[in-house]
Amino acid sequence: MADLRTNLLYFGDNLEWLTNEGRFPSESVDLVYLDPPFNSNRNYNVLFKESDVRESEAQIHAFEDTWAWDKEGRVQETFNEFCMQAPQKAGDMLKAMVAALGRNDVTAYLTMMAPRLYAMHRVLKSTGTIYVHCDPTASHYLKVVMDSIFGPRNFRNEVTWKRTNVHNDSRRWSTVADTILYYGKTNVVTWNVPREKYSEEYLASKYRFNDQDGLGVYRLDNMLSPNPRPNMTYEWQGFPSPNFGWRYSRETMQRLHDEGRIKYPTSKSRRPQLKRYLAEMTGPVAGSIWTDIPPINSQAKERLGYPTQKPLALLERIVSASSNPGDVVLDPFCGCGTAVHAAQKLGRQWIGIDITPLATD
Repeated sequence: MADLRTNLLYFGDNLEWLTNEGRFPSESVDLVYLDPPFNSNRNYNVLFKESDVRESEAQIHAFEDTWAWDKEGRVQETFNEFCMQAPQKAGDMLKAMVAALGRNDVTAYLTMMAPRLYAMHRVLKSTGTIYVHCDPTASHYLKVVMDSIFGPRNFRNEVTWKRTNVHNDSRRWSTVADTILYYGKTNVVTWNVPREKYSEEYLASKYRFNDQDGLGVYRLDNMLSPNPRPNMTYEWQGFPSPNFGWRYSRETMQRLHDEGRIKYPTSKSRRPQLKRYLAEMTGPVAGSIWTDIPPINSQAKERLGYPTQKPLALLERIVSASSNPGDVVLDPFCGCGTAVHAAQKLGRQWIGIDITPLATD
């Protein structure tokens, strides 16, 4: 079996590359992130007009035909091949969706995505994960397809990323978020707990103290035991033992005292408190709703003018959480390359695939 070559950009249809076992051996990738085009994002490669109008128009036409039921029958051919070659559950699911929804842009999209997701499943390691970035128009359909390929038990999260502010929307709630579907290859995955930054409001209300000793701001924390602990019942620095005892042993209390980590009140009727410095805190655990990563605005330094470009911070969070340094990150719809940029920055190996020359320039 050939070794996987990394830190490369491949030009062409990702399905052709991902089914090439010589280039992409089974279970060789740790993390897959993809942001496949759909609906309003379908013409994302219109930027080719900047280089060669005639060539770009042909590419755009070919691109659109790839994701729609076409007269030449390419999508129908892909549908037939997948239903014959894929695992029965996946084939049956795609058949059922086409039968129920009809032959339209949505089912053409699902038909072209299904074999690609199946190929990504093959190249993922047993501890690998996949993140599929999509808009609400297709996320619920994609989840059903992914359940049939990865198994519903390996669905781990649906992440909601607020990508824009509220705007006027005719006769419906304003659409301000994207969906990111997160699956594991198995139930054992690489996971590094992701953290968010504290909000300015939280910092202003909690971290209100600073002794001007170079250690920075801190908050005060309780040093009392929440449960009865007879062995922790002792007098400390003239302060009587709490009813349930102290949270720490005498040895630990002495160390904290020597380090200047205890804030002593002026009254013996009150209790000493522990100093928790902001510089030592890791931040709150990130949940499945991400509102702390703003989209790329017109003034952003990282902006490349690519219509569906995602912020680097978004990909850094995903890459950091679901891979380790040296791991292999794959983006099969790499576009302007934010995922591979994040992988390179964080010390991962990477592979990008895109059907447009813009991504490989």
